[in-house]
Amino acid sequence: MATPDLLFNLRNLFYLGAYQSAINNSDVPGLDADAAAERDVIVFRSYIALGSYQLVISEIDSSAATSLQAVKLLALYLTGDKEGAIASLKEWLSDSAIGSNPVLRLIAGIIFMHEQDYNEALKHTHTGGTLDLHALNVQIFLKMHRSDYADKQLKIMQQTDEDHTLTQLANAWLDIAVGGSKIREAYLIFQDFAEKYPMTGMVLNGKAVCCMHMGSFEEAETLLLEALNKDAKDPETLANLIVCNLHLGKPSSRYFR
Repeated sequence: MATPDLLFNLRNLFYLGAYQSAINNSDVPGLDADAAAERDVIVFRSYIALGSYQLVISEIDSSAATSLQAVKLLALYLTGDKEGAIASLKEWLSDSAIGSNPVLRLIAGIIFMHEQDYNEALKHTHTGGTLDLHALNVQIFLKMHRSDYADKQLKIMQQTDEDHTLTQLANAWLDIAVGGSKIREAYLIFQDFAEKYPMTGMVLNGKAVCCMHMGSFEEAETLLLEALNKDAKDPETLANLIVCNLHLGKPSSRYFR
């Protein structure tokens, strides 16, 4: 019998943007050392997603595992210590003992994507090895307007686990980028998430973007206002509301402010 995946629900909460729920439900019993380390990575990345950078920096000390040190680097980068974080990142990536750590490579990809240095990001992520890395590759290739390369990454993910939440998310991202009849398929993916899991700002924004592509701006506005109720300062929601209101002929200066 296959061993049950004790972190299945926790991962899904994180992937779909339910960060506080992930933190609140992180006390999972029966974890071995590797699973506990993965759990800690998810929790601290959730705190980062909520903007609690200093908490992450203060709680991860120098004796922590490489994966957690990498997450701490992301928190340092996002607080504004970009040069220091990137210098440490490059030093660790060149260390043969830890340079191949998948979480370190993932964080490298995220940081260099923030820097818009996509070639440097891909240098560390392109070999994949985890669904997280392949999903990040999809994002990077879409940023580069290379949906053909993104599609190749998605196919690898589908061969690994077609029903995985990250695979489905990557599929929706690519469908939106390709456009046309694919928009409807992306909408159905987000709708499926909405029916299976707690509704999050990420899922609401995904559905809303699909609606805007299909010309359903009133439905998009309803979804985005629901997302705004969940987080009034979420930049994705605000940006999408501005676009939506422009199409509806409504003022959007409040969202700009």
